[in-house]
Amino acid sequence: MKFMKFLMTGILFGIVLSKSEVISWYRIYEMFNFQSFHMFGIIGSAVVLGAIITQSIKKFDLKSIVGESIQFNPKVKSFWRYLLGGTFFGLGWAMTGACPGPMFVLVGHGASVFLLVITSAMFGTFLYGVLRKYLPH
Repeated sequence: MKFMKFLMTGILFGIVLSKSEVISWYRIYEMFNFQSFHMFGIIGSAVVLGAIITQSIKKFDLKSIVGESIQFNPKVKSFWRYLLGGTFFGLGWAMTGACPGPMFVLVGHGASVFLLVITSAMFGTFLYGVLRKYLPH
């Protein structure tokens, strides 16, 4: 019962991703070929909304769900780490045909091959945890 709000938020997020066609391989293909504004509009809306929420948190000193103050770390200016991370992210997106965000939604839609993608993502996260102390931060 304690985690019900998180489950309901995830279900709502999945419905939004599904109804907005973000999980559609065709929509992603259109975006990369600059044939449609659909995905750019959704991504742009998310960026603008994220900026507004972040500024609101800072301006009004909003608290977390448990009442703690939310802290933002200063930007780390490192071109190479973003280039490397973006390259791996893009390669994963290209190999799977989908952004990592809707992996569970795609499984729910019957694309069971994404169970392999989820397993791979979890392995990558584990591998990062093991190698983190050796990576530049």
